Amino acid sequence: MFGKRYAASMINRSAENEQDRRRFLRAAGVTGLGVVGAGALGGLTAGPAAAATAHPAAAAEEAAVSDGAVLNFALNLEYLEAEFYLHAVTGRGLADSMTTGTGTRGGVTGGRAVRFETKAARQYAQEIAADEKAHVQFLRSALGSAAVSRPAIDLQSSFTAAAQAAGLVKPGRSFDAFACEENFLLAAFLFEDVGVTAYKGAAPLITNKTYLEAAAGILAVEAYHAATIRSALYQRGDGRATVKLSDARDSLDGAGDDDQGVIDSHGNVNIVPTDPNGIAYSRSPGQVLNIVYLTPKAATSGGFFPQGVNGEVNTSAANG
Repeated sequence: MFGKRYAASMINRSAENEQDRRRFLRAAGVTGLGVVGAGALGGLTAGPAAAATAHPAAAAEEAAVSDGAVLNFALNLEYLEAEFYLHAVTGRGLADSMTTGTGTRGGVTGGRAVRFETKAARQYAQEIAADEKAHVQFLRSALGSAAVSRPAIDLQSSFTAAAQAAGLVKPGRSFDAFACEENFLLAAFLFEDVGVTAYKGAAPLITNKTYLEAAAGILAVEAYHAATIRSALYQRGDGRATVKLSDARDSLDGAGDDDQGVIDSHGNVNIVPTDPNGIAYSRSPGQVLNIVYLTPKAATSGGFFPQGVNGEVNTSAANG
């Protein structure tokens, strides 16, 4: 639709510096620009990126973290999602070459191929797994040598703890996210809505327009994923189970009631969780970590990340 010169000029206008431009050209696959493209890159200069309008609750975080720190925070979440979906559809996770970086690299506990009952759910999982793997590849490429390594991930006891907190299983009973299609979809629901709110909440923290555009693109994909999983669960009649998981998430991330299951209080379908203005909710990085650490308190590890996440943004919020 657009010529290479135009694509190059767009990247120039939005990137803060030459390193950002070159890195995103490579990550986005805008290669082979030739003499015309190279001239466009060399002849345009980028002004300072406009400051994003931040929610007051995120102001302190906005001033304290760099764009790279925010993207590395997102990379930790993408590692988690990629490992979950890849194990479900292939029985194995990311290649070792995609898990290196700064910080302590950890292994993955649990996870195996799911015996899907329906062709639709299997294909949903396959497509989402490919997207999440691509997100890991893109963020690692964009961050370059600054990318964090995959932290230790728990896909076993963490799901049991979450299911027990939600009342899906009784204390002392386990919840195997990979045992069947229904369990897989409920486990995916636990992740997907968090991913949408995480990227929306991180948007005001990003000042580089190139990074912001990339994050917006990933947010859109995560929203597609969330709607797909929510629709599949509604069609299965698992709406009440999603309400329990939603309530459990709400109990971890603060006092607000901004999480919704796939049915409302009247039992009607609720595929798209929004506020009264039809806008998706946001979570700060600290609130996101409350959920994946499975704690309402300030912590640096727990739940799905038993040794914490890698990078500067690693502490959950103190909500209780």
